[in-house]
Amino acid sequence: MTNSIGELEDSDCLLVIGSNTNENHPVIAARIKRAARLKNKDLIVVDPRKQDLVKFSRLWLRQFPGTDIALVNAMMNLIIQENLYDAAYVAERTENFEALKETVAKYTPEYAEKITGVPAAQIIEAARMYAKAKAGTIVYCMGITQHTVGTDNVKTLANLAMLCGNVGIEGGGVNPLRGQNNVQGACDMGGLPNVFSGYQAVTDPANREKMAKAWGVDNLPDWVGMTMTDMLPAISKGGIKALYIMGENPALTDPDADHAIKAMQQLDLLVVQDIFLTETGKLADVVLPASSFAEKDGTFSNTERRVSRVRQAIHPVGQSKPDWKIVCEISNRLGYPMNYANPEAVFEEIRKLTPAYAGISYKRLDSGGLQWPCPNEEHPGTVYLHKDRFAKGKGTFFAIDHKDPAEMPDAEYPLYLTTGRLLYQYHSGTMSRRAAGLTEKAPECLVELSPEDAAKYGVASGDQLRVRTRRGQITAKAHISHKAVPGTIFIPFHFAEASANKLTNAALDPVSKIPEYKVCAVQIEKA
Repeated sequence: MTNSIGELEDSDCLLVIGSNTNENHPVIAARIKRAARLKNKDLIVVDPRKQDLVKFSRLWLRQFPGTDIALVNAMMNLIIQENLYDAAYVAERTENFEALKETVAKYTPEYAEKITGVPAAQIIEAARMYAKAKAGTIVYCMGITQHTVGTDNVKTLANLAMLCGNVGIEGGGVNPLRGQNNVQGACDMGGLPNVFSGYQAVTDPANREKMAKAWGVDNLPDWVGMTMTDMLPAISKGGIKALYIMGENPALTDPDADHAIKAMQQLDLLVVQDIFLTETGKLADVVLPASSFAEKDGTFSNTERRVSRVRQAIHPVGQSKPDWKIVCEISNRLGYPMNYANPEAVFEEIRKLTPAYAGISYKRLDSGGLQWPCPNEEHPGTVYLHKDRFAKGKGTFFAIDHKDPAEMPDAEYPLYLTTGRLLYQYHSGTMSRRAAGLTEKAPECLVELSPEDAAKYGVASGDQLRVRTRRGQITAKAHISHKAVPGTIFIPFHFAEASANKLTNAALDPVSKIPEYKVCAVQIEKA
């Protein structure tokens, strides 16, 4: 997040797009609802489903799946045409405005209505509402990123925020909500194929030299590695012989899951390190039992860049060990000594090599969390980013056109499928489906469809539905809901016995390599 969670209540207009916040981030949703209901702030929700946050909104835009760029471009078209944009901010702090202006010129609200299905009058109202706000914030999640144009979606939202001068101010910003409690921390620590910790590019010779010296090696690779979505196809081509998976369950969470499972079965060696025996673990040659968060010390970095301490509450169960200990023991046996005394020693190395973390220490964290960048021990941490300037100097506008999803409905597969989470289950269910109370609330997979589609296909709630795409099929109970839009069904992906990701499309965003989980073509019939 460019800004902080607490600032959501200080925003004059909140644009929530591609985020079922109430079910995926309920604590943050409480802030948003409080801003709308108690502080009378403008809330705009953009979502094909009538999610619960809509009840608190001043305006709900119900777009067709995969049409976010056309919608936001139309908002910018109107803002520019009516001179509602922040001309001084655009002139002083941005570049490439003329290219943006030229591209969005054709995206009139009327033109965008034909692409998105959102009435032009609603697009106009949303544009004016956001542009006229003293401070406007954009909140998004995987409904924006899990597309073949996910990177372009994010750039388009950044365009809108900069156009209205909402980056670098309190209560503004472009704010992605992270999908897990320490995803931000994993990325911060270099859990990406193109960077070391703190987003220091592996292609920069100075970064490689610094890291090699600290780690006592002669040199480090100068090439960008693979993402998980690159790795699985590479297995089938013979490019990868062994895979070491930590805390991930791709047998259930990767798109076109049957194909992903077949790929992992071709490996010479599959090692899985997790706290429970997952669906992926059952495919493994070696399973290493890891400790849960409650059994170890360390730090988490959350969605607002806040680094906080995690403290051991119980001793590791059975023969499980913290992840860092397992990795160190393997490294030592391979002849690469790792002799850290404890997690604090690991963190001390992190802060020495990572400028954004340099001022953060366990001692300081004992008094509370700190938000990076925190370059020295006198620095209080950074509540919001880009206050006076962007890290690169001027913020760049990107001229981006709408592109259809990789797979659109047709005569054979006439419906859209979109996937996501439920409030009472979490990700692949590795932990949440072991909790009796949560399983009582959400015991099984349901196929959510609109009353109109239910009538069209002769379906009643509770009927068994066979759902099929070009990649596979599942059977699950029908759930008729007014949340669903006609022409689109929704399936949660938590349930292995009816795995939604047997259906999803493995088409990738060319930059982020994120699959298009949110849109594919599907057919349904009573089983």
